[in-house]
This record gives sequence, structure tokens and C-alpha cells, in this order.
Amino acid sequence: MKTTPFTKYHIAASAKMAEFAGYNMPIEFSGINDEHTTVREKAGVFDVSHMGEIWVKGDNALALLQRIMSNDCSKLYDGKVLYSCMPNGKGGIVDDVLVYRFSEKKYMLCVNAANIDKDWAHICEQGKAFGMQEGVELENSSDRICQLAVQGPLAMKIVQKMCDEPVEQMEYYTFRQMMVAGCDAILSITGYTGAGGCEIYLHNEDADRMWKALWSAGEEFGLKNIGLGARDTLRLEKGFCLYGNDISDTTSPLEAGLGWITKFVEGKDFIDRDTLAAQKAEGVTRKLVGFKMIDRGIPRHEYKIADTEGNPIGEVTSGTMSPTLKVGIGLGYVATEYAKVGTTIAIIIRDRLIKAEVVKLPFV
Repeated sequence: MKTTPFTKYHIAASAKMAEFAGYNMPIEFSGINDEHTTVREKAGVFDVSHMGEIWVKGDNALALLQRIMSNDCSKLYDGKVLYSCMPNGKGGIVDDVLVYRFSEKKYMLCVNAANIDKDWAHICEQGKAFGMQEGVELENSSDRICQLAVQGPLAMKIVQKMCDEPVEQMEYYTFRQMMVAGCDAILSITGYTGAGGCEIYLHNEDADRMWKALWSAGEEFGLKNIGLGARDTLRLEKGFCLYGNDISDTTSPLEAGLGWITKFVEGKDFIDRDTLAAQKAEGVTRKLVGFKMIDRGIPRHEYKIADTEGNPIGEVTSGTMSPTLKVGIGLGYVATEYAKVGTTIAIIIRDRLIKAEVVKLPFV
């Protein structure tokens, strides 16, 4: 099992540790509900060093990205971040990623931890058509870069204390390459919680210095360690998809409600364009929806979804008891005719039909 440069600090803090994407990761520290509330109300720090970083460089960098990404990377400018997915050529999704533009010929992709090897192989294979080589125009830096997510309404007040230039007013989905706590870092105004804050990318050798500076800066603001358990409840309350649950190699971006990052612009011949254009024109047979429990019950991954008569119509992809709303919430694919907001559906829990209602996302 791999470790991150921060693993020793998690163990010292008595975190509940478990394997995730091949890494020994902290699942919880003080408890999921407490950690969740801390991020919603104050600030928390997540070790997300398991995420992958892949560089795409050279004269054909943009051309490759326009081929492998569903979103329109030509709209990027220096310092801008774009959310996209990579279609797999079979109507599904290789991964969902963040695309960072450093210059016209230099981009970084942040990819999901469990998909690093798969993504790297896919990008290298597609890069061949553009004359791009591993270790030259394409570089996998995942094992050399660590990452911390500082999230919550007080997050940027903490990070500001570690920066010589103003960062609190940076726009959402922008980034800067700058010094943070005396470390050469990438400060990215992104995150997976919907609570505000940033993500900090840095070299592994600077991890200890960053960690100590962060906790010194965060003490007065009540900064706490946050594990992957609360990361999941936080993202679910905002309706953010999790690869492997809500999107996968067998789900279409249009089924998943990701039409907004699937751009059929002129001259952009991206993988699966024709397939997805046909889906857009003809409509899809199932859709990913958010639902809130009416009856008492907690939906879980792979629970079956039925109509009110008990006829199967879909399956839960993510579910939990919302720490904020104190009610069961979830995401799941249902037959399109049941996807309208306000529709009553049922989650099958222990062979019982437990009523739920399709709602508009986000939940909070």
C-alpha cells in the first residue's frame, strides 16, 4: 500500500485509516458528522495527495486535449481551470478531470487516484496520433506531487496568512503558480465540497514545511483534519459525481447530467462526438437524478430503485444520511420518465419500498 507525505501525521492524530485507490488514507478523525460540519461552518484540511497529475506540453498540446476532452479547452486562458470528462470511445467515461492551462503549450490534468494508470495509458495512446511521446510532451508526475485541499468558509483566511500576495479574492476555477508558506506551489481555487476554499499542489519534499505552516496559520480559525468519509458526504450534498459510483466506463456524460461539459463546437472532433450528438438529439433512456427520502431510511450504493408499485426503474449510485439536512439523500440512475423533479419513487431497502422524491440538485 502506498503512503502520502502526510500519512505519518494522520497516524499520529489517531485517524481511522484504510486502503483507498492503493493508498493508506485517513477515513475519519473526530467523526464524519463533526468533520462535515467543520467544513461547512469553518475550515478543514484534506490530504488528497493520492490524486494524479499529468502534464501535456508542446505544439500539439491543445489539439490533443480537444480530441480527448468533452469540454472545449480552447476557451482556457493562462491561470484558468476547466472541468471535463474524457469519453472512452464506447459512449462511456474514462475519467472526469480538471484541466489547468499554464501557457498555450503547457497544461496539467488532475485525475482521479484510482484511474491514474488507466488515464495515463489512454492519454499516451491518443497522443501518438499527434506525435507526442511519454517523458517528452507527456509526463506523469503523480508520484512526485502531493496535494492538500483546504476547504470551508474560513479556508482562504488561513491560506492568506501563508501568502505574500492577496489570494482571498481569487476567482473560482482559477489558479496561480506562487510561493505558499515558502514553498513553490500551485494554488487552485477549486474543491470537492462546495464550501469554498482551495487546493494546494506542491513537491513531496516540501510537504513537512507546508503542513506545519498550515496548522500554525489555521489554529485561530479552528482548522481540523478531515477524512475521506466527510469528503464523500460533503460532495454528495452538492450533487458532485464520484467516478466509480455515479459515472464510469459504462455511463454517458449526457445520462449523468454532464451535458454542460460536453461541447459540440465547430471543429472539435472529440472522441464519441457522433455517439453523444445522437444521444442529445434522440434523448437518453435513463438519467442520473438526486433524490431525498420521504420515508425514514438511508439509501446506499447499488440499492435498487422502483416506482411506487415496486417495478424496477433504476439503481442508487451514491447515498448517505445528510449531516446537514438530517435526512437520507442519494444519486441514482432512473428511467427517463421518472427523472422529473417532484416524482415519487421508492428505494428498496431490506425488501421494502421506502418512498423518496426526485429533487433538484444541489441538496444544500
